[in-house]
Order: sequence, then C-alpha cells, then structure tokens
Amino acid sequence: MTPTVPQETSRSQSPLPLSDPSLYLDRELSLLAFQRRVLEEARDPDNRLLERVKFLSILFSNIDEFFMVRVAALKQKLAGNATDGIPERLEKIRSEVKRLNESAYGTWQELTLELQHHGIEFRDYAELTEAERDEADLYFHQVVYPVLTPLAVDPGRPFPHISSLSLNLAVSVRDARGADRFARVKIPDSLAQLVPVRGSTNYIWLEQLVAANLQSLFPGLRILEVSPFRVTRDADVAIQELESDDLLESVEEAVWQRRFRAVVRLQVSRSIPSAMLDTLVENLEIDRRDVYNVDGPVDLSRLRAIASLDRPELKDPPFLPHVPSGLHPKGDEDIFSLLRREDILLHHPYESFQPVIEFLRRAAVDPDVLAIKMTLYRVGRNSPIVEALLNAIENGKQVAVMVELKARFDEESNIEWARALEAQGVHVVYGLVGLKVHSKVALVVRREADRMRRYVHLGTGNYNPATARLYTDLSLFTANEEIGADVSDLFNYVTGYSGLREFRKLLVAPIDLRQRMAALIRREIGHAQSGVGGHLILKMNALEDHGIIHALYEASQAGVRVDLIVRGICCLRPGVPGISENISVRSVVGRFLEHSRIFYFASGGAPQVYLGSADLMGRNLDHRVEVVFPVESQRLVARLRDDILHAYLADNCNARALHADGSWTWDKDNPQPVDSQTAFLGTV
Repeated sequence: MTPTVPQETSRSQSPLPLSDPSLYLDRELSLLAFQRRVLEEARDPDNRLLERVKFLSILFSNIDEFFMVRVAALKQKLAGNATDGIPERLEKIRSEVKRLNESAYGTWQELTLELQHHGIEFRDYAELTEAERDEADLYFHQVVYPVLTPLAVDPGRPFPHISSLSLNLAVSVRDARGADRFARVKIPDSLAQLVPVRGSTNYIWLEQLVAANLQSLFPGLRILEVSPFRVTRDADVAIQELESDDLLESVEEAVWQRRFRAVVRLQVSRSIPSAMLDTLVENLEIDRRDVYNVDGPVDLSRLRAIASLDRPELKDPPFLPHVPSGLHPKGDEDIFSLLRREDILLHHPYESFQPVIEFLRRAAVDPDVLAIKMTLYRVGRNSPIVEALLNAIENGKQVAVMVELKARFDEESNIEWARALEAQGVHVVYGLVGLKVHSKVALVVRREADRMRRYVHLGTGNYNPATARLYTDLSLFTANEEIGADVSDLFNYVTGYSGLREFRKLLVAPIDLRQRMAALIRREIGHAQSGVGGHLILKMNALEDHGIIHALYEASQAGVRVDLIVRGICCLRPGVPGISENISVRSVVGRFLEHSRIFYFASGGAPQVYLGSADLMGRNLDHRVEVVFPVESQRLVARLRDDILHAYLADNCNARALHADGSWTWDKDNPQPVDSQTAFLGTV
C-alpha cells in the first residue's frame, strides 16, 4: 500500500513539524518495498537466467524471515495490548505480501518457460511417462519412504506439532468403516526437494512424488484429499538475560523454545479443500487473515537448488577476488611491517578476504605476538578464522574472543564455536546483558624492541569467508596508536567492567555513537550556515532511527546536500518541500549484497570518512555494541569518496530512487549505463 504523502506542496506553506508522524515511512512496509526490489532482479531480462532464479529464491527466504521476526514482533505487541495502530499496520502488511506473492508466482511461471527452453523443466507427476513414473516410484520406495512418518489425528492422537518452515501434506483418508480421518505427512527437508526424472534436468517436486505414493503410507484406506501446507512460527525470542545465571544455557533454551512459538503464517495451495483448511486453522490457532494461498509450489525458496546447477552459461561469469599489490610483502617484510608503513583498505568481495585470514594466521605463529582478541558474530562453518585462533592457543598466545550467542538464526553455530574455543583454553565471553555485540574487530598485540605495538583489523562485515564473496564490505588494517588504544579499551568494556564514556577515535554504541553521529551532522549544518557549504554521503543497510532522520531533515533545511545510499529499510521521506528537498535516497540492489556502511562528511573542505558495523537504527545505536571507525589516511579517504561512493551515486543500472510518497523508481534504460558493481569488478 502506498503511504500517505505529507500535505505541504510548496515553499509558501509552513513545513510540518519534524516530529510529525507523516514524515516517517513505515518500517515494515519499507522492508517489503526492498523485497519488491529483489523481485525486480528476478524479473529483469538483463540478468542471466539462473541469477534470476537465485533472486526469486532469496525473495522467499527473505519473506520467511520477515514473518518470523517483524510480523511476529508486531503480533507480540498486539498480544500485550499495545495497539498503537498495529492492527492497521498488520492489515497493510497482509495486503502488500499478497500482492508481492502474486507478482512472484507470476514471475515463477515466466521463468519456468525460459528454463524449459534451456532444457530445465518442471514436470507434474501426472505428466510422466510410464517409464519415468516407474523410476520415480522406485526412488520413492528406496529413498523417501523410509524417512516418512505419517501422523494420524484422532481422539487418541492429538494434532501433531508442526515445525516452523516445514513443508507438509494434509491428508484426508477414509477407513474400511467409512470414517473420514485427517493425517499429516512431513516432507523431509533432509532430502533433495527436486527429484530428477530419469537422470535428466527435468524435475518433479518431492511433495508431488510423496502425494502420488501415499497409498504406501496408508494401506487399506482410501485417499480422499491431499494438499500441501507450510507453517511459519514466531522466531523473535526474547532471552531472559537478567534472570539467568548462565547466558549460554539461556540462549540454548531460547533456541529450543523457538520451535514452539505461535504460528504467524500458514501457506496453502489455493486448491486446498475448505474442510481441510478449517482443520488446519483450528488446530494451528491462526487468524484466517494470516492464511496465504499460492498458485504453485508452496515454498519457492527451494529454488536455490536450481540456481546452483552447473550451467555456467546461465550464470554471472565467475571472478577471482584480487589481493592488492601493496599486500604482497617483499624480502623480510611481513603484514606487520606493511602496517607500520601505512593503513590498508580492502573492498570485498572485489578484493580478497584472504588477507584478513592471513593476518590472524601470521599472528598465531609469530613468536613476538603475545595476544589476540576479536569479536565473532556470524563466523560460519569450518571457519579458518577459528582455526587460526586455536593455532594461536597451541603456540602459547593469549586469546580472548567475544562470541555473540544472540546472533539471530546463528545461535546454534555460535554455541558450538564458543564451546570448541573454550575447550582449547581460549578466554570466551558470551556477550553483555541486554546488548548484542555486533562490532567486527580484531586486535593483535606484538612485542617490538622495547615496546608493545597494537595491530588492528576493523570491518563492516562478519569474519566469514563465505559471505565475504557475496557481500560488499570494507576492511581496514591499521597500526594507528590511538585506534589501537581505543580497541584495547573496547575489549576491556566487553570482557570486563568499564565506566568509560568516551573514546579517542572510535564511535561506540551504546556509549557515544548516537551523540557523536548527531554532532557530525550538526557540524555540517554549521558549515552550511556559515556559507562554507555542507555535504553528507551516508551508505548503510537501513535508516530507521527517528532521531537521526530528524537531524537529517534539519540538515536539509539548513542547505546541506544529503546523499543517502540505503539498501533496505528507509523511513526518511526525501524531496518534501521545505523539509527534505536537499535529500536524495537511492538503493543499490545487484549481484552482490550491499553490506558496507560508509559515512562521509565534507567537513568544510577537510573531508572525513567513517566506516563501521552499525546501521542508523534504534537497535544499533542503543541496544548493540557497535564500532564506527575513522579512516585517517587521506589517500584512503579520497579512494572511498572519489572511487567507491562516486560509483554508487553514478549507478543507473542497479540503483532505484525513493520518492516522498514512499514509492521507488528504477530507470535503467540509460544510453550510458553505469553499473557500480561491474565497475568495481573491472578495477581490481
């Protein structure tokens, strides 16, 4: 639903007060607008076919998380009697999701036709030849049947628990006495969801194969009706830290309890019989308005299996991340001698993440390194980062790691890493009460001659080599003494007790990031008012905090030019006369997920750039430990402004523009196309 546009239309009218709610776009609808931009990538014929399939699968995964977290949070507030317009917001969300679903399934139908032209076909079981059916049925009996467990519902067997995001078949059967019964069969997610037909690239969906062979599960009964359904549960679990003596146990308990949270969405086939739907709605205790009918496979996030097919002609050309020449030591040089000479900036994924791994590997074996400290938020499986830390322990280094157990949906992986590290003697800290540690920081302490020197890596992304090939992020290596001292103080803050309220160089949430970011914006206002001019370029994943938006509106009113590059949520309305006419907002969506945060301040001709882990959202500014760090080298400041930010602002292929009414436009039919991500690939 298109948001209401603020009413003033000319400079002659008095601007609305900056606190007026109409000046702030709805967060959830803004996030759904981002999902529509993802869908546009799936619809774009300029993208290669399997890349379009990939974007469609990403869209459905994103919507799953949207319901598990954002819709669930609104429903929790509603259950707590905090209405505050929530019923109306939920209704707008339902309407927008249904429109999005309709467009997405229409796109899926278009893609199936194009895939068919390339020999990748989706078949219905009923369309198979006799030989194809025999082979599919054999696969069912040998591989699928042993995994299945039909669960009956009758007076002695209550309605079973339906796990979140599981795909199921609702089955209606009639026994020999003529009694109709209901049963549930879970489609195993441990098996391939697309079954190849006779070894080809023709596929049938696993649930169709199971449905066609249900008689094997219910011998002697008559199968009356079969329909797929899928449940999404609330995953927004609050961890009761203040009441806990052991945060690790609390997180494990919260992850377990997530399995049993309320149902927030029920997805069904549009052809589901009404009586069967009634049974599901009643037993799942779900509002009928939260039932979503689909025309096609119930869960299209499973298309990632097709997107990963080995068909290079249907995918983006592969690329090899580049290691900058400055990171190739000469003679007796090592990474530490390079950093003593100058700071180093890496732009991922175009520049390799491997130097970050090598930095820690080198520290683990260097006899002069005494200690390594770092934060881990989403580290991934089989982590070379963790291997380096374990090697450091074996070599007698002191190693301290802040593992954030509360990284949503990565809790179990992080618990495993925390225990593995602790078992080997690493000092492991599990987090802070009431705060997530979201900063990306590594500190190496090295003995050199008669002094200790600190070497620091600071990043905008996680210490995860896999996502470093998919996300755009920035890494800064530095031996700057003040930054090093700040990082030491930061680790003392997260591992011990500290009343520190100010850092030398770093902007740290929740201590002073909000105040200092606002002060930097006010400084630009001062420059504009004094006639020097003011300019802000802020790149982030999300802009939601009303206090920061208020400050940006004030900057616009003072004549500061504000260029915002916001990938996802943006609650600011640009282009409102008298309020935000000096603000432009663009979103870049392309091959790589835009994840870097860059904050540029013209600063009266002495430009400053900060990078960091924080988006400008209330949760990041007030409820997380975030680090935003300055780039001290003017050479690197110039690179960030003139090469990286300029490319994003010039992009007319991947960028969409936000308007005052909350709508986005994509004008990619330009005679001189500029694709920032392709340009970055060509410059490394």
